[in-house]
Amino acid sequence: MMASIGEFDPLNNIVPATKIEVTVSCRDLLDVDTFSKSDPVVVLYVQGIGTKEWMEFGRTEVIDNTLNPNFVRKFFLDFFFEEKQNLRFDVYNVDSRSSNISKFKDFLGQTFCTLGEIIGSTGGRLEKSLSGIPGKKLGAIIFAAEELSNCRDIATMQLCANKLDKKDFFGKSDPFLVFYRSNEDGTFTICHKTEVVKNTLNPVWQPFTIAVRALCNGDYDRTVKVDVYDWDRDGSHDFIGEFTTSYRDFSRGQNQFNVYEVLNPKKKGRKKKYINSGTVTLLSFKVESEYTFVDFIRGGTQLNFTVAIDFTASNGNPSQPTSLHYMNPYQMNAYAMALKAVGEIIQDYDSDKLFPAYGFGAKLPPDGKISHAFPLSGDNENPNCVGIEGVLEAYFQSLRTVQLYGPTNFSPVINQVARSAQDVTDGSQYFVLLMITDGVISDMVQTKEAVVNAAALPMSIIIVGVGPAKFDAMEELDGDEVRVSSRGRFAERDIVQFVPFRDYMDQSGNQVLSMARLAKDVLAEIPEQLLGFMKTRGIEPRPALSSSELPKLHMHI
Repeated sequence: MMASIGEFDPLNNIVPATKIEVTVSCRDLLDVDTFSKSDPVVVLYVQGIGTKEWMEFGRTEVIDNTLNPNFVRKFFLDFFFEEKQNLRFDVYNVDSRSSNISKFKDFLGQTFCTLGEIIGSTGGRLEKSLSGIPGKKLGAIIFAAEELSNCRDIATMQLCANKLDKKDFFGKSDPFLVFYRSNEDGTFTICHKTEVVKNTLNPVWQPFTIAVRALCNGDYDRTVKVDVYDWDRDGSHDFIGEFTTSYRDFSRGQNQFNVYEVLNPKKKGRKKKYINSGTVTLLSFKVESEYTFVDFIRGGTQLNFTVAIDFTASNGNPSQPTSLHYMNPYQMNAYAMALKAVGEIIQDYDSDKLFPAYGFGAKLPPDGKISHAFPLSGDNENPNCVGIEGVLEAYFQSLRTVQLYGPTNFSPVINQVARSAQDVTDGSQYFVLLMITDGVISDMVQTKEAVVNAAALPMSIIIVGVGPAKFDAMEELDGDEVRVSSRGRFAERDIVQFVPFRDYMDQSGNQVLSMARLAKDVLAEIPEQLLGFMKTRGIEPRPALSSSELPKLHMHI
């Protein structure tokens, strides 16, 4: 849960996790003290993804003598949209100031939720009933989520250098810069590399953009170290020198303080008359606020989740154990696992929990007509199912009534969801279509056309391939390497994410782990895709609803 601030990606930029501050308060707690009111504390546990073990993450301070505490100490959590981050909050009455929970005098109740639920609730405020003591009213616990403000600043800067040391025998140097941010323990983490400027001692580098979180983790006075290198083809780059600065210095923009002497400690030690190995000058610096996925969710943007399931005959007869649609009473088939894994995360961001669900490639009763977008609910007027459990129920019911047939046509369902997405392009809704299939697409030309059209809409498509088939054509739709095109038109955004489920299956048969891995990978691109759409349309998030403006929330367990 508390992952490192970011991982290093191939583009030499840090990908910072979103830091969420969760504030906790309680109402109408159980009074267990005889002469005074309870002295409550809240303990937060997080659940390991694979192990499912609960580990203590932190606790609030103890507030004496109140049944309605507003705790000052907050929980700071790294938020990952693509993971189901299970949380458990236990409330205790503290008798002694022992740190040992078993010595806490009284258990006052507990509640479970996900971090996504807190963020996805209206205005980032979630109220839940406490439970855990049969037959007693235990009151409620209220969570407020706030994204830490310094997460969203993006700095754009440009630097140049003068009179750098000549390192190459035949030509001048080929300089580039490497930026590091300092850590609490005195170590340094690389956070940016510039391009190489060939054959010059006076390079001017291209402007570049970096998240302020990546540069200094929000601490403006933290040391930023910059190394200057001469590039060599064999990778043994020569060190020219270094200088240190800080985000605060950079933010002053171009002035005499932002001209840095590049120093080489070894040279300085050897040569008495050594002055420096050149200078680096900051040419320009500007900071912009970048909106985040959380900003849009807190401003009321809803994720609309639609499911489409492949009912073609290549899946095998559902009554046979070899079928991908086999209804085993003891464990879920791959379709059900993929559906539940992705759906359970997305449902936290959809307030009505009504999910349209379709099948494609089957003959329908009573007349055996082939359909490529039939509602699993059996109701053409209302394709919605209630919750992920409702979708699973409708899926199993359809397996009993339709005849698996073919071909495998994707475009009808994509166009169906695109029609809904076309009606709301103001940023209030974003559509995610999950397609689960076992095989090769029969209508590739039409599907590419549908994807290119959908790329202009608030919509993303996740395709999960199940079974042993070769999925080469799917990679083409994924568009990570080459953007999807149709009749000479390229998709304006990459909106398709394809994964074969077999790559995520846990070897020991742990279904929970398989599902967590799948969800993590297929959902990782959704926040970026949503932001990409909003940015190209110039849509800003609406202000987050404050708690006072919120409708009275119903308490539910």
